[in-house]
Amino acid sequence: MKKIERVHGLMEELGIDALLIEKSENRYYLSGFTGTAGRILFTEKKDYFLTDFRYTEQAAEETEGFEILQINSAFEERLNELLQENRVKRMGFEAAFISYEQYLKYRDNLEAELVETRNLIERMRMVKDQAEIEKIRKAVEITDQAFEHILGFIRPGISEREIALELEFFLKKKGAERNAFDFIIASGKRSSLPHGVATEKKIEYGDLLTMDFGIFYQGYCSDLTRTVVVGEATARQREIYNIVLKAQLEVIEKVRAGMGCREADAIARDIIAEAGFRENFGHGLGHGIGLEIHEGPRVSFTSEDILEKGMVVTNEPGIYLPEWGGVRIEDDLLITDTACEVLNKAEKTLIEISI
Repeated sequence: MKKIERVHGLMEELGIDALLIEKSENRYYLSGFTGTAGRILFTEKKDYFLTDFRYTEQAAEETEGFEILQINSAFEERLNELLQENRVKRMGFEAAFISYEQYLKYRDNLEAELVETRNLIERMRMVKDQAEIEKIRKAVEITDQAFEHILGFIRPGISEREIALELEFFLKKKGAERNAFDFIIASGKRSSLPHGVATEKKIEYGDLLTMDFGIFYQGYCSDLTRTVVVGEATARQREIYNIVLKAQLEVIEKVRAGMGCREADAIARDIIAEAGFRENFGHGLGHGIGLEIHEGPRVSFTSEDILEKGMVVTNEPGIYLPEWGGVRIEDDLLITDTACEVLNKAEKTLIEISI
C-alpha cells in the first residue's frame, strides 16, 4: 500500500487527478498481478484494476486496494466514463510506453487533458525493498550455480550455441522462469563483440570465451558475465584480463550510496584508459536490474543518476580488441550505506579450462 500512497503523492506533485499505468513491469510492481492483460487507473478517490474476462478472478486474488473492473471491448469509451465519474480533468499516461496510435485513440475519445509522464514508476523501482532484494539474490545464486556447472561442460569442438542451450537447461532445472536476455556466448575473435550472441562457431583450444547470461526468478532478474580461457592463457590474454579485473575490483572497493553514476563509471574507465585501452571500452560500466534486465540507474559516463541505498546495479567493465578478442567481467552489486555488497559468488580470477 505504501507504493500506492507514493503514486498518489506523485500525482499531486504533477497536478494530475488520474494516472493510467499500462507497462507490464509497472503494473506488476504496483499491484502484484502476474497476468498478461491489465491496466491500472489511479484517481484521487478510487483506484481501479482494468482487465478482461480472462483475468478478473486472478486480479481479485493477486491485487489489493483496487476495484476490479471487467472491460472486454471499447476500452477507450469505458475509460472515458470512469474519468467522467471521477471528475478527472487531467490524466497522466506513460509516454515512453504507449504507441502513437494508442495516444491518438485516447486523444480522440477521452474528455480529459492528456499529460505525459516519463519514468515516473521506473524511478520508484530503482530502489529495491527487502522482498525484491531477496528475489534478486536467489536469481543471482542460480546464475552462479550455472557458471560452476558450465565449466565442466566446455571443451574444444562444442559450439557456442550448445553452451547457451546447456546453460538454459541447467538454469530452468534450478528454478529460473525464463532467460533474462539472449545469452551472449562469444569465443575466440568473436569475444570482441560486446553483444555477440551464440552461434554455431566451435570452441577452439586457446580461445577466450565470454559468457554473459541471466535469468528471471519470481519476476526479478540476474546478470552475470565471466570470461575464461579454453586451455592455457597467453601472456597477452592474461594481461588484458588482469586490467579488466583490476578495474572491476576497484569499483567494488570504492562505490557507495551518494556517489554519482558518472563517478562510479570513471573508477573503472580511468584504470582501463591508463593501461592504454580507452577506446576499447565503449559501453557504460553498468545498469540497474530488477523487473527488467536494463533499468535505472544508468551507470555510465553520460549518466546524471545518483546511487542510493537499495539499488542493484551491474559492474561490468570490458576491453574489446577487434580481430583479437575481448574480456568482460560482471557482477551484480547491492548498494549499501557506505559501500556495496557483491551478490555474486562465482570465481573471478582467470580460469584456464584444462583440456
